[in-house]
Amino acid sequence: MWVAGNWAVVWPVLGAALAVAVVGGVGWGLWRAHRSAVDRDREWRVREEAKARELSMAEVDALSWQDFEKYVADLCRRDGCRDVMVSGRSGDLGADVVGYLADGRKLVVQVKKYAPERSVSSQDMQKFVGTARLEHGADVALFVTTCRTFTKAAMGLALRQDIVALHRDLLGSWVKGAHLETLLPLNGSGGGARRRPSA
Repeated sequence: MWVAGNWAVVWPVLGAALAVAVVGGVGWGLWRAHRSAVDRDREWRVREEAKARELSMAEVDALSWQDFEKYVADLCRRDGCRDVMVSGRSGDLGADVVGYLADGRKLVVQVKKYAPERSVSSQDMQKFVGTARLEHGADVALFVTTCRTFTKAAMGLALRQDIVALHRDLLGSWVKGAHLETLLPLNGSGGGARRRPSA
C-alpha cells in the first residue's frame, strides 16, 4: 500500500537500481569477452612465435656442423662481440667459438649441432665444464645446441657451474634477433657477471 501510495517517489529509485544492474551486467559481460579475446590473442601470439622460430631454425638445421659454428660466430659479431674466432677443428677442447663481449668479458662457446629430438647429455656438459674456464679462461661459458633439451643432469651441472645453456627455443630467439646479452640469464644461472682475473 505504501509503495502504491508513494509510487512517484519509488519508481525513480527502482528504475535507477534496474539501470545500474543492467549496465553492470553488460559491463561484466563485455569485460569477460575482452579478457577472453586477450587470452586467445596471447595464446595465438605464443603459437605464432614458436612457428616463426621453427621456420628460422629450418635454415639452421640445413647447415653443416662447420657452417653452424661459423653462423654462431656471426651471431656473436652481430651482437657486438669482438675478436671472434672459430676453431673449426676437432680437439679444440670445447672452444668452438671464442671472442669478447662488448664489455670485455671473454666468451667461450661450445656448439653442438644435434637433431631437435636429441638431448645434450651430462657427459657433453662435463667436458665443457672441465675446459671452458680452466683451459680457456672464460668469463662467460655458453653451450649452444640445436636440440630442444638438456638432460636433467646436464642442466643441473650447468646451473652449478655457471654455464649458460642455450637450447633450440632460445637459439631460435637469438636467430630471430634477440640480443645475446638478453639471453645469457635465461637458461642456466650464468651471465659471467664479473671478469675473471688474468692468469
